[in-house]
Amino acid sequence: MLELPEYQIKDLIIKKGYSLATAESCTGGLISHRITEVPGSSEYFLGGVTAYAYAAKEQLLGVDHETIVTHGAVSEETVMQMACGARKALEADLAVSVSGIAGPGGGMPNKPVGTVWIGLCTPTGSWAHVFYFHGNRSEIKQASATAALTAVVDYLQTGYPWTDK
Repeated sequence: MLELPEYQIKDLIIKKGYSLATAESCTGGLISHRITEVPGSSEYFLGGVTAYAYAAKEQLLGVDHETIVTHGAVSEETVMQMACGARKALEADLAVSVSGIAGPGGGMPNKPVGTVWIGLCTPTGSWAHVFYFHGNRSEIKQASATAALTAVVDYLQTGYPWTDK
């Protein structure tokens, strides 16, 4: 259990004195749930916004309407604005965001089911990365949450997420 990224985050983030927030769409609060399964997470986890609808992304996280219209909710631009919006709204040092297509419907030729964008907004920069997961809805949600939590671990360890990319 201790090898799970949500457990790795605890010691790393406390050592740095950082706080963490989330902005979730397709995971529906799963990332926040996994973070709060760790005893003592209240020391660093400020909270999360589950913004499933476009209007929630815009009103709660400050995602620009034009960004969603032009690039879509599942895009680099949207997850960057989601992450930075959560960081600002919750006054966190770090914020991780996720938006994707968990299925079974909703996929398109250029964005098939399993397409997930993850964003990270930090004091030293912001990043986004696209993943293409396979499986059923639950498996895609779990894979998305794990990838988001792993990005936080990688950032805390190296200063950059997705160090293997």
